Parts: sequence; C-alpha cells; structure tokens
Amino acid sequence: MRKLRAEQFGLTRKVDYGSPEQNETAARIVEAVRTEGDAALLRYTEQLDRVQVDAAGLRVTEEEIQAAYDRVDADFLTAIRQAAANIRAFHEKQLRQSWVDVQPDGTMLGQLLRPLKRVGVYVPGGKAAYPSSVLMNVIPAQVAGVPEIVMVTPPATGGKTGIDPYILVAAAEAGVKEMYRVGGAQAIAALAYGTETIPPVDKICGPGNIYVALAKRAVFGVVAIDSIAGPSEIVVLADETADPAYVAADLLSQAEHDEMASAILVTASEALADAVATEVEQQLSTLPREGTARQSIEGYGAILLAETMDEAIAAVNRMAPEHLEIMTAEPMTLLGRIENAGAIFVGPYSSEPVGDYFAGPNHILPTNGTARFSSPVNVDDFVKKSSLIYYSKDALMANGDQIIALARHEGLEAHARAIEIRLERER
Repeated sequence: MRKLRAEQFGLTRKVDYGSPEQNETAARIVEAVRTEGDAALLRYTEQLDRVQVDAAGLRVTEEEIQAAYDRVDADFLTAIRQAAANIRAFHEKQLRQSWVDVQPDGTMLGQLLRPLKRVGVYVPGGKAAYPSSVLMNVIPAQVAGVPEIVMVTPPATGGKTGIDPYILVAAAEAGVKEMYRVGGAQAIAALAYGTETIPPVDKICGPGNIYVALAKRAVFGVVAIDSIAGPSEIVVLADETADPAYVAADLLSQAEHDEMASAILVTASEALADAVATEVEQQLSTLPREGTARQSIEGYGAILLAETMDEAIAAVNRMAPEHLEIMTAEPMTLLGRIENAGAIFVGPYSSEPVGDYFAGPNHILPTNGTARFSSPVNVDDFVKKSSLIYYSKDALMANGDQIIALARHEGLEAHARAIEIRLERER
C-alpha cells in the first residue's frame, strides 16, 4: 500500500455522476417507462438483461418463494433470522411518537408522525447478491409502520428468469410480500411513475449500478430517494497497539467490494504502517476476489502517517468516512473527538463485518464524505412529519397585531388582512 503523510493526501473524493452518455441513456429509459409503462419495462428487460418475460411474469409468485427456501442452507436461514431480530430490536429504539403541547391560553401546537404509505426497495443482482441489504432496507421501513413494501431485483441474465434464492428468502423473512423481477434504470422508473403491473411508490431505497443511481437522480422530486451511494469506504484509526493482521483484514473486507472501494489506515506509528502494508500483501494473495481487492488497494488504498494522534483525528474528520474503526489502546477516550463518520466501530473485536451483517445498526451509510451532513438509514427515513397548529381566540387576540406587523413588513397585505379581519370582528 502507498504510504503518505497526512498533509499530502487528497482527503476528498470526486463524486462520479456518470458520463454524459450514461446520463442520456438513463434519462431515455426513465422517460420510456414513464410514457409506455409495461411495454418499455419488458423491452428493456429483454434488451439489457437478455431475459424475455411477459407482464404477468414480472411478479414473483408464492411458489417461487417457497421453492427458494428449499435451496438455501439451513445455517444461512438461522443466521438471517437472528440478524433480522437484531436489526429490528436496534431500529425499534429509534421510534418516535407524535406530540402535542397545550398552552394555558388554549393554543395547541404539535407534530404528527405518519409512516410513508408505499416504499420501493431496489436489490442489485450484478457482481454479488446481498441478502443483508434487503434486511437493512426493509426492516426500518417496517418498524416505521410502512404498510406496503415492494422489492425489485433483476432476473438472472442470459434468458433465465430466476432470482437468487437467498435474496428471495431474505425478503420473505423480512416480511416483503410484493416482489418483481426487474432491474436497472427501468425498475427505478417503474417504482417512481408506476406501470400497468407495478404501482408507484413514495420513496425508493437501495443501491445499484451507475444507471440505477442516475435514474434515482432523475426521478427525485417525483418520489423521495435514500441517497446516491458511492463506492464503499473504510478508515482504520490505529496506534502502535493495534494488531496489523486485524487492521489488514478489515481494510481488505471493504476493498473486495469494488475496484473503486477505498481502504485507508491512519496512524502515527510508522512501525504499524510497515507491518500493515506487509500483511495486506500477504492476505491479498489468498483472497478469492484478489483481482477486485488489489485494484481497490492500488487505486484507492493508502496508509496516512500522521505526526500525532491529534493530526490523525483531524484527517479522519476531514474524510468523513462511511466506516471508521478505532483500534487504539483506549479507543473510548477518542470517541468524543470523532465528528464525521457513518458508523464507528470501537475496539479490536468490532470488525466492520459485525456491523455489515449482524449487530443491528444499519449498514446503509453515507459515502463520499457525506457523513459530514447525513446519517445511516434509520426509521425517520420512512416517516413524514406534519406540524399541528390550533390557535385559540385568546391567542390570536393577544398576538394578532404582531403577526400583522410582520406580514406588512414583508409586503404581503393579504396575509395581514387575513388576521386583521378576525381582530376587527372579535374585539
């Protein structure tokens, strides 16, 4: 891995919003589905996925879901059920209630929380299938009270209409009852605008390829979206007490995701830096996904050598990483100084995959430095809030003149008169 002084390293990453050609392609697909419905959906499924399916075959049947259970390992089923229970328990603690505050003059102010009615979850079917992401998208929406959750995922390519059985089982275990075999930009458009077969949703969640990301950008405003996710990122903040093998393994756990994934060690210990570099190379040589991980490490991996721990922490906060691991002698003493990170893993046994799969907090996290201002997927993402205002007569009589003064200051006479007419009649 390349070693750099912290001040030499570019701490921000350019966000890739696709080439002009990719943007044009995504926009064309979205518009076709918006105007043509199922016809465009089926045409692009045949053209891009090389799968022929009619409208009646878009929806996954109950028989297919049951057959999927026969194809998954018993160990997987046990693990996915326990993971779902952990994720549900964590997100239930995020639930908030509507509230009302009644004043002595009879004024009643409050906030009403209501779940979104219908949410669409996109599950990719490209380089790898990720059943864990199904749980992370679906369960917070369920906990929020969303009554309709629909999943879309690409069919197998090359003429096969099947879907990875582990994806189907994860969705069924999470409680999804409506699933469709369609992917890409065309699936995002179908969720946003609706077709004859797929009713529209209020929000779209879940990662995908560049065309999925661009389609989500294109439909934002018609529906809500979770985010435009970038490549995975991990930063390990470590001192001389860290185990180099642990650090290297955790860096590679993200590097194997994607050729553009970022894996960075930040430390003030040159001895640790050297040891981790050696370990990364040794562990890389035995990885099944060595090619992907090596491209990630060579293109976006680094070891940042800081002069002091203060400088190291400052570098971490500027990067605002998706995943941050703290492997130091006393990691809890540093926790309060971390300002920007999507998820923070504390101590040598809190390896990033613990959070990816099992602990309970959501693994759908802000990337590309957006942890400076955004948060992991959570229950609040699936509720909407309405303000409640009940103004009593006494309150209006007491405050009406001030409201009128503010309205006239802004040049909005009709606003002022809407209050004034009540004051004149009631005084």
